[in-house]
Amino acid sequence: MHSTGFSYVLLCGLAIALLIAATTDLRRRQIDNGLNAAIALAAPLFWWASGLGWPAVGFQLLVALGAFAVLAVLFAFRAMGGGDVKLLTALALWIRPAWFLQLVTIMAILGGVLTIVFAAWHITRRRKERIAVPYGVAIAGAGLWILSVDYLPKLAGHV
Repeated sequence: MHSTGFSYVLLCGLAIALLIAATTDLRRRQIDNGLNAAIALAAPLFWWASGLGWPAVGFQLLVALGAFAVLAVLFAFRAMGGGDVKLLTALALWIRPAWFLQLVTIMAILGGVLTIVFAAWHITRRRKERIAVPYGVAIAGAGLWILSVDYLPKLAGHV
């Protein structure tokens, strides 16, 4: 089944969830498990609404599993937080594999800029502890970019 209206509603819900993730990560340096679970659990509804067939769903799951494996290694080296790993893995369930590579590239650029900004702020405050960069902001920003550039214009063409 293909339901453009329902796909649009689900994508708007994802955008709101990404904004919430960015806000909570910025404020508390934490992305709630419930939010990540909701994003992941809503993905099959999006697959159904957008008419994604079984081979494509399998590939989507494979990309998410691969993303989780790589991100788990980064988590083990303390290069990424657990909430960030879960958010990016949940997002991999939504984003087409080719666009997911774009998302990761944009996320890396935004994350680098964020790290520079937080490092500068950290130095000016003469803080001694480790810098805590809210990487969920970069993940959410990249996700919103992909939604606005790749998904929403294509849906608007079908309405």
